[in-house]
Amino acid sequence: MTKTLVPILFFITSLLPSMLFQGDLVNDVLPYFKNGNAKDIAKNFAPSVELGILSDSDVYSKAQAEQILRDFFSKHIPVNATVVHVIDTNPNYQVGIVALATKSGKFRTTISYKKTSGTFYITELKIEADK
Repeated sequence: MTKTLVPILFFITSLLPSMLFQGDLVNDVLPYFKNGNAKDIAKNFAPSVELGILSDSDVYSKAQAEQILRDFFSKHIPVNATVVHVIDTNPNYQVGIVALATKSGKFRTTISYKKTSGTFYITELKIEADK
């Protein structure tokens, strides 16, 4: 009986979209926001990233975006971060909202992922003062 079930299960799982196996992208980077770890967040950046921090917004290289994020975390030391909302209905695009509490205030962080060559990368990151 198990010999016939194994090929059937393999076939069924091969039909599932790869999106199901990508994981929860926002929760994967959440610990890095909690710790203010710009380097590990940047590992998920696309080669160019639209970065908006408070009133400044522009498109930066991965290295530039990491440095700007590092500067933000040095001025606003994180205390906690929690996922508020995730939109993952599109198999090639995901958006997550993270509430970031720091020693100097609360911020709303929006993280946008886009799938490129089968892998999700952060293409846009916005950090705004929480209202």
